[in-house]
Amino acid sequence: MNNCYRIIFLCVIVALMLAMMPLPGWAQSLRPDWVTMVIIYWVMALPQQVGVTVAWVSGLLLDVSLGSILGQHALGMVLVAYLVSLQYQRVRVFSLFQQSIVVSILLIFKQIIVLWVDGIVGLANESWSYFLPSIIGAMVWPWVFTLLRNIRRQNM
Repeated sequence: MNNCYRIIFLCVIVALMLAMMPLPGWAQSLRPDWVTMVIIYWVMALPQQVGVTVAWVSGLLLDVSLGSILGQHALGMVLVAYLVSLQYQRVRVFSLFQQSIVVSILLIFKQIIVLWVDGIVGLANESWSYFLPSIIGAMVWPWVFTLLRNIRRQNM
């Protein structure tokens, strides 16, 4: 396995662990979508190595680890990865603040896809706090971006 793919694999595994980490009840709605943010970064940074396939596998792993409907996170992550792969050159040159806005829009889009699938099977969440992780994700994006960029520059 190439060193590049090892680093990406480890980052996705860490993001999955953060997604599964137990939190108090009040903090559950504050957890950002770590796996999707990691996929967004790697699709922007290395679009030739990371794309829709890696997003699909990561989404399936997230579905299995969270015990959700198989394929709902995978569908959302594939669509997000596809959108990022179409515009990665443009988004890369944005400031971190502008990237945070784009990331929050992508995270909201993914949450709408997951909510849509949940609604089809009758499990839809009707609380406004459902979209709070996207706002938190936008706020932590500069740190996620900086951390992953430093990891990429030191190891690749």
